[in-house]
Amino acid sequence: MSGLISISGFGASDTLVTLTKHTKHAQVPSPIALKFISPPVCTSLSFRPVALAAAIARTATTWDDAPKELLDGLQQSALIELATLLEDGSTFTLKSYFAFLADTAGSQFAAKVGAGMTHLYMEALGYEWRANAVCLSSSLDPHADFIYDGGNAAGHGVVLAEAHGSFAKDVTAGKITSAARRKYKKQVKPYIAATSTFGEVIHGYSIAFGSKPTAAGSFLSVSETRISKPRKKSGAAPPAPPEEGRPEGTPAPIVLATHRSNFMLMGVPEVVDWIDWLRAVDGAVPEQEPVPLLRLQYAGRTYLTSVPWVRRSGVQPWWIEEFFDHPYWWRMARHAHLPASQRLASGLVWFAIEEKGGAEFLNGLSAVIRGGRRQMPPSFLLPTFDPVGFGFVDGDRAVPGIRDEDDRSYDYAQFRDGLALLGDPFRGRPRDVVLWSPEGGVSLGQ
Repeated sequence: MSGLISISGFGASDTLVTLTKHTKHAQVPSPIALKFISPPVCTSLSFRPVALAAAIARTATTWDDAPKELLDGLQQSALIELATLLEDGSTFTLKSYFAFLADTAGSQFAAKVGAGMTHLYMEALGYEWRANAVCLSSSLDPHADFIYDGGNAAGHGVVLAEAHGSFAKDVTAGKITSAARRKYKKQVKPYIAATSTFGEVIHGYSIAFGSKPTAAGSFLSVSETRISKPRKKSGAAPPAPPEEGRPEGTPAPIVLATHRSNFMLMGVPEVVDWIDWLRAVDGAVPEQEPVPLLRLQYAGRTYLTSVPWVRRSGVQPWWIEEFFDHPYWWRMARHAHLPASQRLASGLVWFAIEEKGGAEFLNGLSAVIRGGRRQMPPSFLLPTFDPVGFGFVDGDRAVPGIRDEDDRSYDYAQFRDGLALLGDPFRGRPRDVVLWSPEGGVSLGQ
């Protein structure tokens, strides 16, 4: 398991998807949370292919109890499929290869892309933390796919998101809109105001995405809970103050669910093991060995990521000089002079996490480990970040903070919780290697 993944075929163009239809559904009683203000609708979504790839990998691994090995295989297959089947360009277009997929395989791929588009849309609205919504029902009754916290929902509860994708010859705007509405009524509406392990459900979305395999273009439809109270009709809605009595920060269960997926994607299974141990009622204590993490300077930012060739058991401290001598790094470095499109074609992407966000979570996790399972805090107070590589578009202008001009020569995506997929990691500069001690935390130095 490694955060460094070998694939090929990613494009480098910004793709623009425009909202086809936005529908609001009445809810009684309304509002569920008196101070919650839903974000304004996102009418256009812009993203790089690497951002959609990262979103698909994230949604494919948002399963709290699934084995690490299964999730690792799912995320790698999702990245390879997208690179193989999606054309590069400003308009969403499937490659002709899609026609050779069996019906079941085509439907599964459409579902993965629909989930990835849903995640990009929810992040564009400002939501930051996510978990699987399977906790809403112990039966086979349909329920929405994901639960989100943060952004405007912070301190008020959680919101639901149902994802749907369809790539069929007869796809139309009307069919995608009907799917969004139907799935909202069946899989979102019944759970509004329900209580989950992550908090009360205060709002919901059903997001449907579709495209014809034989033509360029796409359809995006959103169904959303209507809030029956007056509010401003234009401009960004500022987050309301948290409800009284709620702890500061983000509830611990959804932070742990998010970072379980994140560190699995990064190729750091030791962190996943400790999260699983904390959330279990029994089970053996994981290995106490320190875990090495590479600090990588990239696009003017510093990230923490896995060290690809480190043996995942019996790790011993070692000198940073070994990193520069290792063939993994030289394999990347010898392509550094190539244009971005050719570097991406060489087929290396790397999951990493923004240094401050990653280190603060790991130190918080160590504090919980020292206290034991019974000392789990109600929340974590962690930094969040503006997204890079995707975001909503205001007219012809990308909203400030979504993608800075200085970032455009780098092809990567970064999400609000700090997880990033580096599309050309060999442009990064290794700084040093730090160790995370399960009980002692991580010390970054200077």
